[in-house]
Amino acid sequence: DRKLFTAEMGKSRRVKSLPGNSTSDGDLDDRIEQYRQTAQEVRRDIVEMVYAAQSGHPGGSLSAVEYLLWLYNEELNVDPETPEDPDRDRLIYSKGHACPVLYALLDRYDFIDVDPNEEFRRLGGALPGHSSPKVPGVEFPSGSLGQGLSYANGQSMGADFDDRDYDVYAILGDGETQEGNIWEAAMSAGEKGLDVVAIVDRNKKQNDLPVAETMEIDPLDEKFEAFGWDVWEVDGHDFGEIAAAFEEINETDGPRLLIANTVKGYPIDFMEAQPNGYHAGAMTDEEFDEALEELGFDPATVEVTTK
Repeated sequence: DRKLFTAEMGKSRRVKSLPGNSTSDGDLDDRIEQYRQTAQEVRRDIVEMVYAAQSGHPGGSLSAVEYLLWLYNEELNVDPETPEDPDRDRLIYSKGHACPVLYALLDRYDFIDVDPNEEFRRLGGALPGHSSPKVPGVEFPSGSLGQGLSYANGQSMGADFDDRDYDVYAILGDGETQEGNIWEAAMSAGEKGLDVVAIVDRNKKQNDLPVAETMEIDPLDEKFEAFGWDVWEVDGHDFGEIAAAFEEINETDGPRLLIANTVKGYPIDFMEAQPNGYHAGAMTDEEFDEALEELGFDPATVEVTTK
């Protein structure tokens, strides 16, 4: 059955040590408080990156911050010194158009040594507008939606073939689950009992309209369960609920799905208010200042040069 969690259910777990991670082993509540502060900094980085490039996908990047921060700090066995280690965990970021959040984290944890504000979506730049394996720490060439879960399945099968013990995570957009390839992959993972953890960013908005107005995907949990997946559902902006879910996810084998209910553009009001959650676009100077203020930063202290 689908699992619903509350923040009180979280338990203490060891935090992963990544460069740039200022937290230390200790009480879960203390770590979560640090993650909340870091989340605002990551959102500032996203806003700056998209504003500097005068293009990009901020809405779906802002909705993905908490669960990605959790993965990098609590779950993923990855090392920026050896990004191609054959025993590393695999993060398959299928919703690759929303790559500013991924680049912000790779920058924070020292996988990349370029300034995202100068390299993102620039002609010949190091950080393309859809995440690519040319960037250290990126596993999967994105762009055409719907393929990441199949790729994650292959990575899981590869671990068995090569007798390696790495974990595989796939990050999917909810609009992306309208792609037929997702359901072929879901059926295959269930039939083969593959050890894959998928996270669906359920922000309910896509390129033009709300997901339900484009093509309804609910009941998402029941559809995955019908293919043999265990399913959890959380508030995707609540670290306590995310922690509680992963307590059980980590004790479960086979294909597992976490539905992260999020808000596209969170927590920036003018982005949330758009029918597509500010899916893509260039922020004006006024919008940039407003976004920074809503995140708790003084625009006067931020220097960003646009394209």
